[in-house]
Amino acid sequence: MCKRLIDPFNRTISYLRMSITDRCNLNCFYCRPDNNFKRLSHDDILTYDELFRLATIAASLGVEKVRLTGGEPLVRKGIVDFIPRITSIAGLKDVSLTTNGVFLKDNLEKLYAGGIRRLNISLDTLRRDRFAKITGGDHFDHVWKTIERATEMNFNPIKINMVVIKGVNDDEVLDMAALSLSHAYHIRFIEYMPLGAKSGRARSRTISNSEIRSQLETIGELVPVLRNPLSGPAKRYKFAGAPGEIGFISSISNHFCKTCNRIRLTANGELRPCLLHNIQEDIKTPLRSGATDDELRSIFRRVVNMKPTEHLLVSSKKMYLSGQMHMIGG
Repeated sequence: MCKRLIDPFNRTISYLRMSITDRCNLNCFYCRPDNNFKRLSHDDILTYDELFRLATIAASLGVEKVRLTGGEPLVRKGIVDFIPRITSIAGLKDVSLTTNGVFLKDNLEKLYAGGIRRLNISLDTLRRDRFAKITGGDHFDHVWKTIERATEMNFNPIKINMVVIKGVNDDEVLDMAALSLSHAYHIRFIEYMPLGAKSGRARSRTISNSEIRSQLETIGELVPVLRNPLSGPAKRYKFAGAPGEIGFISSISNHFCKTCNRIRLTANGELRPCLLHNIQEDIKTPLRSGATDDELRSIFRRVVNMKPTEHLLVSSKKMYLSGQMHMIGG
């Protein structure tokens, strides 16, 4: 293995989030806040061979964890057959998938056979009518049955990600947290991150995880859970005796920039050292122009060396954050 990726602030980069498509079958308003986007063409998107090569190069640089994201990764033809290639890469200890769950049920067996054990399922509400309002599709019943089926098949952990938005679904945090009392689910409360041109007006919808935690403590005491070396950004807890967990991802109110171990690869081949920053570098063009593995490793290193101390939403500099979540990768 080559020299590991360490940024100028002594953070070791061991986690790569790979967006394999900008397409999605849902239309969540917080993911596409400006609602004026142009889909990538087929030629713009990295091929599976290109994704595999870049993942292999990342693993040679010490990346141990890969998460496949979108858009919605399961809308891309061939993704299920691609999974075993990724999970077979030497050095990768953890490969997972983030999905909205709509197309998941029919693919569970192939995903499990391909080596996927961890699932991150986006579910912002437990109410059917509200699900349709948030996502633009009436799929709640199907998604919930899929979660139940994944549980029966022993996917573990199953993480349920809830983006909490003031005035939209913040009245459901107790119901969502209560799932951890009866199931081994990892419930993740994610602070709403205002992106795009309308981000200024959207900030009033952010509710801090400290407020959410105060609500949850009416159920019972939250006991800290020990993090492991491959843990993501969530601060992990559980209620005493509960089979499941509670996690808080506080990108706005209590950001984790000092311990961030991630970089991102967008579907169109841009390497980004930070989700909430405008820095990115094209790796697709060199890749398609015959760059050697060492030359591509140099691009990874250069991007890691550009990793900022903190993201723009907490920075003292008033800068416009470009991009939308479906383009960057959730």
